Order: sequence, then structure tokens, then C-alpha cells
Amino acid sequence: MTRLPDLPAATPTEERPAGEAPTAEKTTPTGVGTPAHRARAAETPAETPRTAGGFDRLLSVEEARERLLATINGPLPAEVVSPLEALGRVVAEPVRATTDLPPWDNSAMDGYAIRALDTAGATDTLPVTLRVIGEVRAGVAPAATVQRGTAIRIATGAPVPPGADAVVPVEATTPVDGAGRAGPRGREAVGPLPAGCLVHEVVRVGASIRRAGSDLHAGATILEPGSLVAPPAVALAAGAGVELVAVHGRPRVAVLATGDEVRPAGEPLGPAGIPDANRPGLLAQVVAAGGEAIDLGIAADRLDDVLARIRDGLARGADAVIVSGGVSVGPYDVVRSAFEAVGRIDLWRVAVQPGKPFAFGTAPRDGALPPALLFGLPGNPVSTVVTFELFVRPALRRLAGHRRLLREADRAVLDEGTSKSRGRRAYLRVTVARDAAGRAVRDGAGRLRVRLAGGQGSHVLSTLAATEALAIVPETIDEPAAGQEVELWWLDPIG
Repeated sequence: MTRLPDLPAATPTEERPAGEAPTAEKTTPTGVGTPAHRARAAETPAETPRTAGGFDRLLSVEEARERLLATINGPLPAEVVSPLEALGRVVAEPVRATTDLPPWDNSAMDGYAIRALDTAGATDTLPVTLRVIGEVRAGVAPAATVQRGTAIRIATGAPVPPGADAVVPVEATTPVDGAGRAGPRGREAVGPLPAGCLVHEVVRVGASIRRAGSDLHAGATILEPGSLVAPPAVALAAGAGVELVAVHGRPRVAVLATGDEVRPAGEPLGPAGIPDANRPGLLAQVVAAGGEAIDLGIAADRLDDVLARIRDGLARGADAVIVSGGVSVGPYDVVRSAFEAVGRIDLWRVAVQPGKPFAFGTAPRDGALPPALLFGLPGNPVSTVVTFELFVRPALRRLAGHRRLLREADRAVLDEGTSKSRGRRAYLRVTVARDAAGRAVRDGAGRLRVRLAGGQGSHVLSTLAATEALAIVPETIDEPAAGQEVELWWLDPIG
């Protein structure tokens, strides 16, 4: 819950904001703190005393994530929706065209449908004259046939009339009236239909004609299973005559905040209240990750209240339940007990900063449904955001059928030094250096330059709004200096 620190008070290694110098220990056993000791510590996973429930070791980020993802047997079942409703979702079954595209030969230009042979010998100064016998526009079937020495005015996208084997663009023609008087050189095919037209160039067979099926044929697979439905895919499916698309379901995710001190926005805080930031933020992260959010509200620090709301989320069909706060070891941290009442806990606590108190488990569901995923996130808002990115978002993407589960990675160099907790991987909230045009600046090695977005404490909510990316400092580096190369995770751009 938000009033509790991310770190249990009994944990030997205390979390501190990145950039803040480590505090001196009250007592130092022989050899601890020496360079040799620090080197040995950097080579081994961070250990903690045995905790309640039998979890005796801080897990690495990869180990925790692999164990979490291993509980998901596959994506959610397919749903059949329109191409537009499939936007942002993952294709579950092959999508095949129901028609040739284009369905028939059509004109690529405004101009005249002709027989190419009739333009033999035409030049700009010695054009050939063709008699105009009609016109055809898009959406209307041709009513006439092109004969020798004739032309039919045609609009872009209109079906090519029988007898025509080419289209001459209007720019290469001049209209003539019934007396043979030439008008201005063609610039647009509008106005009354002329009696004839002068063609000022030789036109080859097939010129300016889009052949039926030249894009794709009926029955061709246009979207493969596992592909993401982006706007171009929506247009392709609709253009190929596809009415319905089978895509994997959106994960339904219930979100619950906990804490006696947490107040909804707009309510008086009183002498000890704080505004609820985690629940709205998590609901937004769920939607941004492609899920359907279920709001379970704010629970008091009581097992019965937390448990009732979790059960409500499961009863409403949640594929996953996220609870913020209450996962540490304080006297009012009841989330682990609630998880154990509805299912089981599979892992607890990860060697990450911020976000060490993290719980994951599963809860059985009725029938053939796979177990619901249970996520217990820290109460501090920055820790909540980071642990969602590291663990919840990849799980939701696997449920939704995505192939790529993690954020796009980049390389960067820190513009300033900072510090972090020993033996834990830090995810620094950073901004990216940009030039006057707003483009990201890279050095000669192609690396970005990044600076801390603000205070790095797990409670510093104001830093998140400015954060463009997460800079990852490995467990083996406790005090990264200016110039340190880091891996970078880009977050969702806004605007």
C-alpha cells in the first residue's frame, strides 16, 4: 500500500533513491565493505533471510519473469470481430481474401480508354484524332465498347470498357468539338463530353490500366496468425472483402488499490490521507497494453475487504488481478494472505529497484478456463509502474498472443552519475537529450544521451510524467558514473 516503503524494515539492504549516497552501516563485520567483499557480492545473487512462506531468495528479473510466463500456456481463445474492431489485436487464424484485388481491370488515370494500336505514329505536333463515344465513371459498369478509332472518357478507378487495351492520360490529349476545332490542351477531364480528342503520344498496350488480381487473388492469405492488426492491415482486410477476422481476446484485468489512507481523487484527504494515484495509473497501463480494465476500487487494510474485491474481480471474468500495496511484511499487509485464500503464490520479492516487494500467483477458475494471474505490486507509485512494465505487461501481451513481449531496447550513455542499492538491478527514469528539432541525439557509436528525469525515489510521482525511457543499471554496478553505458527501454510516446 502506498503509505508503506517498498522495502521491508527487516531487509538487510535498504532501498534508497538512485542518486542518493548510501548511508553508513552501524556495524561492519570483518571484511564487509572492502573492495574484495564488494567484488564477491557482485558475482552472486542478492540473498535475504528466509521469509514467511518459504521464499528465501531474491529472484533475478529474468528468473521471476520466466517463472511467471511459464504459467501461461498460450494466448486467450479467438474472437471474431470486424477488421476495425481487430485494430491493435493479434490474428488468431489465417485471414484470406474473398475477392481479387482489384476485382476488375480499372483505370489508373483520368483520361480516355482507347485501343493502343490507334495511337501509332502520334506525336506532340502530329496527334491522332479519336471520336469520343461515351464515358465511364467509378462505380458504374461501361455501357459502350471501344471500337477502332474511338475513345471513351474514363475516370480514375472506373472499369475499363470492353475493346480498350490502354488508357491515355488527359494531360496527353486535347478535346475537339463537332466541327473539329481544338480546345485547350487537356489538364482535367471535366465539363461536357467532347466530340473527339487529339492524342499527342504513342500509347503502349496496358498503359495506365490496373489489371484484375494484380494486387492479390481471392483465397490468398493476407494476414498470418500471430501478426498484429495495424491500420494498414485493417485497410487490407476490408479492401479484400473480409467482413470478420479471428483475433485473440483482450485480457480482462481487474485493478485494486489498497490502503486505509488512500482516497479517490476529489475527496478530502483529512489529516492522514493521500490521493489514489496507483489505481488510475494501473487502469491506464492496462488499457495501453491492450487489455480491458475492470475497476475494483480501493480496499481497506483488512483481509476480508481485499479478499471480497479480488473474488469480485474473478467472478467478473478477470484473466488477471492486479493489487497495488499490501505485499510487504508490515502488520497491515494482507494481500499475500488474500492470494493464498483464492489460489497460490508462486514467487515473492525480486532483486530490482524500485519494486522489490512483488508477488505473483494464480487462482483456479471454473470449467476449462486457465488459472487467473494474480499480481501483487508495491504501494509506492514508481515501483508500481516499473513492476508493471517488467512483469505484468509481458504477461498481458502473451495472453493477447503477441510474439514480442518486452519493450524495444536501445543503448544509451548516462550524462550524470548516480547510485543504487547493492546487488539489485535499477531501472532509472530518464529523459533523452534532443536537438532543437526534437530529434534524439546519438553519439558516434549510435548511443543516446540520457539524464535522470528527476528524483529517483520510489515515491517521486512527479518524475514519471517526464520519463521517456527506463535506463537499466545491472546488479554488478552500484554507483554508475557519468559516461556509463546502459541498456534503455523506450516507454510509450505521448503526443
